[in-house]
Amino acid sequence: MDDYLKTKGRIFDIQRYSIHDGNGIRTIVFLKGCVLRCRWCCNPESQRFEIETMLVQGEKKTIGRDVTVAEVMETVERDRTYYRRTGGGLTLSGGESLCQPEFAEALLRAANEAGISTALESMGYADYSIIERILPYLDQYLLDIKHMNPAKHKEFTGHSNELMLENAMRIARSGMTELSIRVPVIPGFNDTVEKIRDIAEYTKALGTVKRLHLLPYHRLGQDKYEGLGRRYLMGNVEPPSNEKMEMLLDAAVKASGVECQIGG
Repeated sequence: MDDYLKTKGRIFDIQRYSIHDGNGIRTIVFLKGCVLRCRWCCNPESQRFEIETMLVQGEKKTIGRDVTVAEVMETVERDRTYYRRTGGGLTLSGGESLCQPEFAEALLRAANEAGISTALESMGYADYSIIERILPYLDQYLLDIKHMNPAKHKEFTGHSNELMLENAMRIARSGMTELSIRVPVIPGFNDTVEKIRDIAEYTKALGTVKRLHLLPYHRLGQDKYEGLGRRYLMGNVEPPSNEKMEMLLDAAVKASGVECQIGG
């Protein structure tokens, strides 16, 4: 066995037959650990690297397990037929996969060398040298851009955005992967035409973006906070209406000059 297949990492879920987070039908591997603390995060169990216990429908559930790349690939390989028919493959998500750089790189390498398409859903919050290591094994980079204002970004996520925006530009200029920008649309944070236009204009400036996704806020992860004994910081904030999303989509289309869609 190649040594890199023995690389260990910590995950909290593997989701098969997904039609989101990349092209075609995909297997999504969710890695544990994240540097941000976004108020709206729908996977709070992903934020801490430590293995946790969460109450799910009144029952205690262990969140997090340590696996090797080879063990993960056994699951990924099962759906090769679906990947081939639909253009799908493996997606790494989280959390922030770049918090486990050796494991993420080894997983992407394993899929790449097995002829399986790869995607990474990431905020790009890492030293660029880490990103540069994974780009040769990556077919799609699904990069979050949440806000263009550093202070507002820090207020709602715990960190400023300069590093992420700089990395977005470097990834785009590398030309090594298909780049898509994903924008979580969060009421009270970035759900105005002006703020979406700012992100769309930056997307245009990147020059090589394939598409821009607007992802409407939802509260599907709210019960997880209670299960973890944590407070949900978004309170009773309502998801944006379909009319609001269509208005923001129109602004994104006009400002970005790339393919735009709601969801994805």
